[in-house]
Amino acid sequence: MHICFYTPSQEADKIPLKIAITGESKSGNSAFVSALRGIKSIGDEDEGAAPTGVVETTSEVTEYLHPNYPNVTLWDLPGIGTTKFLVKEIQKMKKKFYFVRSKIDNNIRDEERKKDFSKEGTLRKIRDDSVQGLQKEGFESPQVFLVSSFEPHIYEFSELQQTLERELPAHQSDALLRAMSNINEEIINKKKEAFQSRIKYYSTLSAAAGGVPVPELSVNVDYSMMLSVVTDYVTGFGLDKQSLKKLAASSGVSYDDLCAVIKSELAKIPAEFFMKMFISVQGKAALMEAGKVSRNSFLFVTAASMSLSFTTTYFTLSYFLIQLADDAQRVFNRALGVNISV
Repeated sequence: MHICFYTPSQEADKIPLKIAITGESKSGNSAFVSALRGIKSIGDEDEGAAPTGVVETTSEVTEYLHPNYPNVTLWDLPGIGTTKFLVKEIQKMKKKFYFVRSKIDNNIRDEERKKDFSKEGTLRKIRDDSVQGLQKEGFESPQVFLVSSFEPHIYEFSELQQTLERELPAHQSDALLRAMSNINEEIINKKKEAFQSRIKYYSTLSAAAGGVPVPELSVNVDYSMMLSVVTDYVTGFGLDKQSLKKLAASSGVSYDDLCAVIKSELAKIPAEFFMKMFISVQGKAALMEAGKVSRNSFLFVTAASMSLSFTTTYFTLSYFLIQLADDAQRVFNRALGVNISV
């Protein structure tokens, strides 16, 4: 199976990221597409899952939008006959490509029946066989990733994700990171770092609104902006209802059990609740007072208002981010069956 990237040039936070998946017939392309989208494809139970089966199920190019990030598109291409021909064409287009050996979970189960079974030895044998086969096709140092589309938290799905993230430009890497499921602790931490890096930008917007001598404007702008940002945190960490239900289906842990380990009320994100928390944490009264300027002291008070808006927004978003990142970690541990205290 092969992955290649098409990345048109646009604004960093809006750039479309297009990922094409293709490979030999019955190599697991469709299940892999669903795994990248965080969708369960066993029996195609999840709405929008790429169809899978024992016969070739992809007969034409099919586009799949990421369920939470429509700017990330995956293209499931029909099975190909020869690897060498395909990769030569990709190289002509100067696109990045990677080799993925899927269905590793099936290979391990088959080998477990043997008396001299060794998981490490089996994985090494599969890798060597894959690399040698590609070298015979003319690839000197092929990068091969051994993955299971149904158990992405084990084997080398994480290594694949890290490689893609490392080799893409920064803004495209951020788009990929947000779209990735929380298959390990490192992804959760990297998502937290990516969100944290944007807080200074949002704080600057808040400061700009705080400099306008209209008392209600700064508060309204901050509320709207923060609600949008925190909603993005919830979705990015997979704490929204849709993502939790998908995780429950794929992990076998009930939706209620996953919700039980979430401590922050932010994950529920009803607008009326968020307003109460927003007022409590940021301090609406202080911002309103900072916005009440007189015409004679405009420059002095505006500077103070801008500083206050920047600081309160920065620390409020940082506080919210820490809470939700911790919740994401607890949900991840619970999905894996790790004992944690609620």
